Amino acid sequence: MGGIEEKMEESLDSNERRRYPRVLIHMPLEYQDTGNSSLRGAMVVNAGEGGFLIESTRDMPVDTKLNITLLFPIGFELADFKAVAQIVRKEPYSRKNSEGYPSWEGYRYGLEFIKVLEEDRWKLNLFLGGRSEYEETFLGLFCQP
Repeated sequence: MGGIEEKMEESLDSNERRRYPRVLIHMPLEYQDTGNSSLRGAMVVNAGEGGFLIESTRDMPVDTKLNITLLFPIGFELADFKAVAQIVRKEPYSRKNSEGYPSWEGYRYGLEFIKVLEEDRWKLNLFLGGRSEYEETFLGLFCQP
């Protein structure tokens, strides 16, 4: 395959509740509350057919519904994936710098898709599993090693 390694999270717990495997990525996401017009940004940490794990500095409650948009390459063009998702999990999160001090503090949110057009589901499935060697090389610029 291409120059990146695709990593999937594996559960050590036999009670794993996920129905879909997760792909580790690091890509920007735009979102807005379904009742609010302010557009905001977050980072997708991993993705699966049923939802995303994102990082954001914004404090939002569980059950919040979000309109989300993710841009990603398919072939020689950019595709956009749009969906309505609901926050189903929330946890505080911080990254540490080389000295061990927090360099970023915010939250990790588990998002579950609640409304996805069939065309967008097809694009997401292609992105998660049906990439060509060229696309994997191109994605190497955006995905975590």
